[in-house]
Amino acid sequence: MPGRPPSATTARITVPSALLRACRPRQWPKNLLVLAAPAAAGALSEPSAWFVCGAVVALFCLAASGTYLLNDVRDVESDRAHERKRRRPVASGALPLPLALVAGAAMTVTAPLSSLLLGDPVLTAIITGYVALTAAYTFLLKNIVLVDLVSVAGCHILRAAAGAAAVGVPMSGWFVLVVAMGALLLVSGKREAEHRGSTPVRRTLGVYTASFLTGLRIAVSAVLVVTYCLWALSQSPWHAASAVPLFACTLRYNMLVDRGAGEEPEEIALRDRPLQTALVVLIALVGMGIYP
Repeated sequence: MPGRPPSATTARITVPSALLRACRPRQWPKNLLVLAAPAAAGALSEPSAWFVCGAVVALFCLAASGTYLLNDVRDVESDRAHERKRRRPVASGALPLPLALVAGAAMTVTAPLSSLLLGDPVLTAIITGYVALTAAYTFLLKNIVLVDLVSVAGCHILRAAAGAAAVGVPMSGWFVLVVAMGALLLVSGKREAEHRGSTPVRRTLGVYTASFLTGLRIAVSAVLVVTYCLWALSQSPWHAASAVPLFACTLRYNMLVDRGAGEEPEEIALRDRPLQTALVVLIALVGMGIYP
C-alpha cells in the first residue's frame, strides 16, 4: 500500500545491495544487442572491436540503470500498490528515495559524457539520444497509447545503432526492421501479461484490450519471421538454416505469453531452457555463415 513502511526483512538489506538491485542487473543482457551489427558484419575478428563494443555495452548498462532508478523514484507510490513491484528497493524503502534520485541522475549524465572518451561524435549522439528517449519514456511517453510501444522499440534500435557506429559498419534496412519487430514482440507480450495482472498500474493498460495486444503480438511475430527469412535467404545457406530456430524462438515466446508469462521477458530468457537452446542454435548457425 502507499506509504507502507519497510518490513523487517527489507530493513536488513544493505543500502549498497539495494542500490545494485535497483540498477536491475538482470536487464543488462539486453545491452548485448550492441554486438549484433558488428557480429552480423563480421567485424568482431579484431580485439580492438571487442574492446570498443565492450565499452559501449558498459555505457548502455550505466545509462539504463540510471533511468531505472529515475523510473522507480517517479513511480514509487504506484509501485507500492503493485503486488510484485512493491518489493523493489525504492518502493520497499530499502533504498532511500533521495539517494536513488541522485544516483539515477548521475548515471544518466555520466554515460554520454564518458562516451566522449571513445572519440566518436556519432556514438556520443546515439547514447545521448538513448538517454533522452528513456527519460522521455519514464516521464511522459509510457503513458501515451502506442507511443509507449514504439519508444521501447526505439531504445533497442539505438542499442544496435551504437554497435554499428562503434566499429563503423552500416545497418541495412532488413537489420533495423528485424530488431524493431523483435523489440515490439517483446513489449507487446509484456503489456499483454501486465493486462492480465491483478493490479495493473500503467495508464495505457486501461486503453489497450487483451484482444488488441494479442493481435498485435501475432502480427508482429509474422512480420518478424518473414523479414528475417527474406534477409537470411539473401545471405549464406547457414543464414537460411537459422530461420528455423528463429521461428522456434518466436513460437516458444508466444506460447509462454499465452500461458501467462511475459511480464518480465528477461526472466523467460534466463530460465526457459527450450528458448535458450533455440537461441544458441540460431547464434551458432548465423556465426557459421559469417565466420566460416
